[in-house]
Amino acid sequence: MQSLSVSARTRLLVVAPHPDDETIGCGLLIQQVLAAGGAVRLLLLTDGDNNPWPQRFVERRLRIDDAARQRWGLRRRAEAGQAIARLGLPAAAMHPLGWPDMGITHRLRDGGPGSVAAIRAQVQAFAPDVMCCPALDDRHPDHGAAHVLCRLALDGPGPLPMLLAYPVHGAADGGRYPIRIDAQADQQRHKSQALEEHRTQMVLSGRRMRRLALQAERYLPATAVSGDVPLPWRPPAVLRPWLRLMLATPSGVRDWRWGEAPVARDQDGAWRLACSAGQPRSAPAFAKLYLDWPSPWIFDHWGWHAL
Repeated sequence: MQSLSVSARTRLLVVAPHPDDETIGCGLLIQQVLAAGGAVRLLLLTDGDNNPWPQRFVERRLRIDDAARQRWGLRRRAEAGQAIARLGLPAAAMHPLGWPDMGITHRLRDGGPGSVAAIRAQVQAFAPDVMCCPALDDRHPDHGAAHVLCRLALDGPGPLPMLLAYPVHGAADGGRYPIRIDAQADQQRHKSQALEEHRTQMVLSGRRMRRLALQAERYLPATAVSGDVPLPWRPPAVLRPWLRLMLATPSGVRDWRWGEAPVARDQDGAWRLACSAGQPRSAPAFAKLYLDWPSPWIFDHWGWHAL
């Protein structure tokens, strides 16, 4: 297990898809950077407005229209401001982008260059030397897509921050997440207090969120996977008419129906993507397999894969 050294020169940029991800994933690290005299900025991608069941419970309503969603998002953004104050961050340290909750994958697919540019602008303005983003294998679709956007935003010349991936949904296996942040008692207390400020989320999921917040914070250095890597999925034939494959690279995002995707099976039965010609071998590239139909289940079944 590795430790992360911070100092007064550390500049930490935390990328959070939703309010509460910053506390669960990086609440201890934020405090330790501030205690060392460093600087921290929070980039909040969405306001968490598409969160209907807590909203129905809290507001005693069944139908949620656009105005209700907007109001809920503003409430969650305010909770994030109160939470980071518990961690020692001023309100000015939070930079919300206001993207649609449960819509980051669509932003990546349909407006990738603009979304990448928005994150790159924040990196250039703050000039972090450490940047934290959600893990690629986090099965919440906003989290996986946020990881891809951050990796694409950091592709290019110039000094780049150390990019660390943090898990929220799913087990943080110590073998896969070798960097661990150990908490002092007061830091864990402040993190727990920050989590309680996310009142709208605690009302139905408090037990799960408290359990997540009490776990050690772990990070994985987000380095590119090189080589001719086969796709990890073997989708059943019955689902293939409704499957889609997305490819995200610095050159752009492409999306195909499975039957039209440039994939071929090798002798071992694994699928390989055959459209990476012209891409630098060191360039980040990511593939996502997904079903092209609406579902009440928000988490990805297959998720993303780094190429």
